[in-house]
Amino acid sequence: MEGPDDSEVTFALHSASVFCVSLDPKTNTLAVTGGEDDKAFVWRLSDGELLFECAGHKDSVTCAGFSHDSTLVATGDMSGLLKVWQVDTKEEVWSFEAGDLEWMEWHPRAPVLLAGTADGNTWMWKVPNGDCKTFQGPNCPATCGRVLPDGKRAVVGYEDGTIRIWDLKQGSPIHVLKGTEGHQGPLTCVATNQDGSLILTGSVDCQAKLVSATTGKVVGVFRPETVASQPSLGEGEESESNSVESLGFCSVMPLAAVGYLDGTLAIYDLATQTLRHQCQHQSGIVQLLWEAGTAVVYTCSLDGIVRLWDARTGRLLTDYRGHTAEILDFALSKDASLVVTTSGDHKAKVFCVQRPDR
Repeated sequence: MEGPDDSEVTFALHSASVFCVSLDPKTNTLAVTGGEDDKAFVWRLSDGELLFECAGHKDSVTCAGFSHDSTLVATGDMSGLLKVWQVDTKEEVWSFEAGDLEWMEWHPRAPVLLAGTADGNTWMWKVPNGDCKTFQGPNCPATCGRVLPDGKRAVVGYEDGTIRIWDLKQGSPIHVLKGTEGHQGPLTCVATNQDGSLILTGSVDCQAKLVSATTGKVVGVFRPETVASQPSLGEGEESESNSVESLGFCSVMPLAAVGYLDGTLAIYDLATQTLRHQCQHQSGIVQLLWEAGTAVVYTCSLDGIVRLWDARTGRLLTDYRGHTAEILDFALSKDASLVVTTSGDHKAKVFCVQRPDR
């Protein structure tokens, strides 16, 4: 996979695969990355300069992110050790050992951290005083979660295919989707639209479900078109495993994007619930992000390439290369001028997005 390197900055302090990246939301000048080397670093996007190391993890750092006002940064490792650092003083201000970590997310408006663990719990802490609440799910991992934009509810997906919408104040589930309402396999990802009225859930069952956050009812189901046309397999034949890996809502048009492990990016029209475009990648999609205020979708994939797609036409706008292994996570600056990627090649990279149409 050697070839051109379109990146402006390379951060090379990790000594193993870099699993996660997040940008500070206030200024978009800092990144935090976590890796298989049990390390997390906060560094400057402009030149890759290290600000500080988030030391003390003893397992792969799989989650990392800044609080809503960029004053705090949290890191979480696979064993469930979570740490929070004050960015300006570079000091650790809080830590906690939960169960094996599945996901972690800051509250959109308060210094409150949420995390889901393998025992089915979702945890919520006030940081740094540590006030804690737990939301008990089924007896299986809470595989993905999102705080809704109102900051009062969270949607959590579980390994048994169920989905719960939690009231964060009451600590009780407002809606539970299970059986045919839920998924037929573990949940992999969840997203909400801008006003929080709609939720999209994805699963290894290859379905994406559109759920009303108000009623908790499934209002649409998206299935990949290609799977239906495959001939049925004989006894003992394995189908190539496919799953929904990432999904999201467009902020300016009623469109949703779903990225699959088989390399398909599907653009769905929410109003008519029809497939609008299928954009094929040579290898599996790891993650997708919509650019704010436009109909452009960014994907990163197992071939180490970032691609920009026009969701209105299904056309590939441009791609960015430079990694020599799969991309494992990426983040987009608010003004969409920078893409920051992390990879199995032990590096994080910063790409400047130049688009002729702007």
